[in-house]
Amino acid sequence: MSAVLEKPRAERGTLPSRSHLDWLESEAIFILREVAGECANPVLFFSGGKDSIVLLRLAEKAFRPARFPFPLLHIDTGHNFDEVIAFRDARAAELEERLIVRSVEESMRRGTVQLHRQEDSRNAAQSVTLLEAIEEFSFDAAIGGARRDEEKARAKERIFSFRDDFGQWDPKNQRPELWNLYNTRVHKGEHMRVFPISNWTELDVWQYIERERLAVPSLYYAHRRQVVRRNGLLVPVTGITPPREGEPVEELSVRFRTVGDISCTCPVESTAATPAEIVVETARTTVTERGATRMDDQTSEASMERRKKQGYF
Repeated sequence: MSAVLEKPRAERGTLPSRSHLDWLESEAIFILREVAGECANPVLFFSGGKDSIVLLRLAEKAFRPARFPFPLLHIDTGHNFDEVIAFRDARAAELEERLIVRSVEESMRRGTVQLHRQEDSRNAAQSVTLLEAIEEFSFDAAIGGARRDEEKARAKERIFSFRDDFGQWDPKNQRPELWNLYNTRVHKGEHMRVFPISNWTELDVWQYIERERLAVPSLYYAHRRQVVRRNGLLVPVTGITPPREGEPVEELSVRFRTVGDISCTCPVESTAATPAEIVVETARTTVTERGATRMDDQTSEASMERRKKQGYF
């Protein structure tokens, strides 16, 4: 009997080795299926950014050829890049999935969002509009593309992150996640934020985009753009972010590592024009994605944690 059980490895055959991307993909697909199986009315955030593009591919692998068991949702600040909004709409139409869009400007008209000045960033105000959308549709789980390597406050998140009936997050009152068992029970008005790519890094995302040959908005690739230098960052010259008096305007080869609200999103100098080149560039960088590209105070751990407690992504 032992002779049968102990055949040489060459005779038994070996399973093909799995890459780290295969393991990350499998974990994310498992999490998406857990949401579909355990939650009554989930939704998936889709902005047209690279992380949400990866989430869509993972959802395709988890559920196709069936339709997604959840709609897509984007909270539009009204200050998004046109290229990203066009990509968002085209991708949702290509997949034939329902896309719900709610805007900060609608919240401003209702009076639930008030800015100190018209030119202020609307980035933080997304929290209000998001919570309004969750209440409007009674979503009990919201799937997002946040990653733990983005900044320290997000590293405190669970994969299934509980939000109370005010939509608030308490980092000291989160549920244990042992042996990949997730407690998804919520009462009416409460919900979960779910982060299937929580264990991914920016480098993993770009390696996956390269492997899967995923289309992304052109802003992610190197292009010529007018910028000004401000507080150690490159600020794009736009109608929303014009140059200040005395700031010289330069035209540089840049790309965006993240494509959020124009009022607080900066490019970096780069000549990387393909996913493979971005992978090399990302592997070499020593500055985090948010640290290199955000003008607002979200790079502060205390600030981000405060916003997250109030309902931010």
